[in-house]
Amino acid sequence: MALFKTQTAAIYGVDALLIDVEVDMYLGRPDNFMMVGLPDATVRESRERIKSSMANSGFSYPQKAVTVNLAPANIRKEGAGFDLPMALGILGAMGSLPKDSLEGFLAAGELSLDGSIRPVRGALPIAVCAKKAGIENLIVPADNAAEAAVVDGLKVYGLKHLAEAPRLLGDPGSFTPAQPNGDGADAEETLLRLDFRDVRGQETAKRALEIAAAGGHNLLMIGPPGSGKTMLAKRLPGILPKLSLEEALSATKVHSVAGALSPKAGLLRERPFRAPHHGISNAGLVGGGSGMARPGEVSLAHHGVLFLDEFPEFPRNILELLRQPLEDGEITVVRGAISLTFPSAFMLVAAMNPCPCGYFGDPHRECQCTPPMIQRYVGKISGPLLDRIDIHVEAPPVKYRELRGGPEAEPSAAIRERVERARAIQLGRGYPNARMPSKMIRQHCKLDGPGEKTLEAAVSRMGLSARAHDRILKVARTIADLAEQEAISVAHLAEAVQYRSLDRTYWV
Repeated sequence: MALFKTQTAAIYGVDALLIDVEVDMYLGRPDNFMMVGLPDATVRESRERIKSSMANSGFSYPQKAVTVNLAPANIRKEGAGFDLPMALGILGAMGSLPKDSLEGFLAAGELSLDGSIRPVRGALPIAVCAKKAGIENLIVPADNAAEAAVVDGLKVYGLKHLAEAPRLLGDPGSFTPAQPNGDGADAEETLLRLDFRDVRGQETAKRALEIAAAGGHNLLMIGPPGSGKTMLAKRLPGILPKLSLEEALSATKVHSVAGALSPKAGLLRERPFRAPHHGISNAGLVGGGSGMARPGEVSLAHHGVLFLDEFPEFPRNILELLRQPLEDGEITVVRGAISLTFPSAFMLVAAMNPCPCGYFGDPHRECQCTPPMIQRYVGKISGPLLDRIDIHVEAPPVKYRELRGGPEAEPSAAIRERVERARAIQLGRGYPNARMPSKMIRQHCKLDGPGEKTLEAAVSRMGLSARAHDRILKVARTIADLAEQEAISVAHLAEAVQYRSLDRTYWV
């Protein structure tokens, strides 16, 4: 009887849990391969991949019965990342590896039939799990090595073939640990290709986007087709503050678990920009799917932008799913007995036409829609969802002389400098303004006498909810921060109220 133990990790939400892989080998038929520990179908299929990969890597398969236990047994195991640790366990049980050679190592990887090691989802959470468990060495597929190497204090070895594993375990000093990719310049170049300098006209919309970026506010643009709403939205990441290391790690974990990172990618260097089509499913938007739930678009946009074009074309039931992540910065997905919470602290940017034909209120083109048609169209967006969108702004058609003449528009780099100064002021209070807790609003959004009268008149005239009242104050606070002023003036408040004026124009 031979018993050998290796360690790996199972993905659970956006984190990883340590898993012990115990391989027991004993007298019996060679085709008797038993796997226990709540494996899913993909894990159970690993037997055939392991047999072929061992044979094609120069190893003989044991002529004994094999039992593999994945502990703890109450955690569901899914995915092909268990192939490599199980293969190493079998090699150890056969005596092909020294007994203590895997001490201080954690392994994850999918095996091909020829013995090559394919990339897996969740390499970054697995690396974080190894670091927390005090494990010093991590073996992953070569394509995942740069991603896992961003975790400090962990030696990450990227292997391309199973045949390399015994050499690594026998002499780790002969292998060079992987290094994270330094692709920050490439990310910056990508952002610079989408510059506000290219946007002609739309000064009001650009100002609204600057305020939204400074405070992390959600924003809705309303305008006819071709007015530049999508063009503006795509340039928003270029004026957002740069990702901090903590934000980059958090966002990269989500993309890693979802399998959305490109091969050999390291940390995300730019804020995500996700723009799903209005035909997206519930699971595609908020997460889910068969087996262990995966992150949806709201989580892939974590610390970035979720852009929903043609906003009313999304089914109303799908739009209502946005309410929890917009309020809490996270989404809880329940599948059977499993409840998973994914981070989803994103900025929502939505764009829509003012009516089905797109030309309601256009001075040059006649609208073909009847009032009931317009009401049904805008009525797809509920009041509670609108209340969670801080800034509503019109994007009218751009005039010809603005397209062809006038001074060059301000570049994104200049706008980003102002945004970062304003965001630094907010972080000194502890929160971006959009996520300021209600109890802090009275402390940081104080108004003088004229300001109180202005806000009271606006709330009464427009019939705003308590949530909309709070969001006006938060936007006014951001406008004051952009001006680097401590007090909120009537001018700041009036501009913030202006960004709620469309409530009465379209949603009456």
